[in-house]
Amino acid sequence: MRAEPPGPRHEWLDADAGPVARPYTLTGGRVRPSVGLDLVAFVLAARGADPAGQSRLHPEHVRLVELARRPVPVAELAAELDLAVGVVRVLVGDLLARGLVSVHQPAGTTFLPDDNILKAVVSGLRAL
Repeated sequence: MRAEPPGPRHEWLDADAGPVARPYTLTGGRVRPSVGLDLVAFVLAARGADPAGQSRLHPEHVRLVELARRPVPVAELAAELDLAVGVVRVLVGDLLARGLVSVHQPAGTTFLPDDNILKAVVSGLRAL
């Protein structure tokens, strides 16, 4: 029989929580993706991508490829897997390096409105 470990108990853990894996274990300690990914960048699985045949992939990698069979934003992938966005970015970078997914970045904003226009809009909204 195991005794309770000494020290304070974490209130956010209970017996039903099951095993908890730290995010850095999924990324091998990496915190930066191999490529810059925007939150709204779309991830799409490559045609015929079979992550099951790849070595050294976590179940999360496989799930990402399954979810990306249709174009899906990085933020939605993170929500679906219940993982931090930074972790998902690193995992998507791994998949991109293996050619299992492609990433489509949003078009850059070439036109930003003048500050005076934004101030006028805010003032108009406050006047309502």
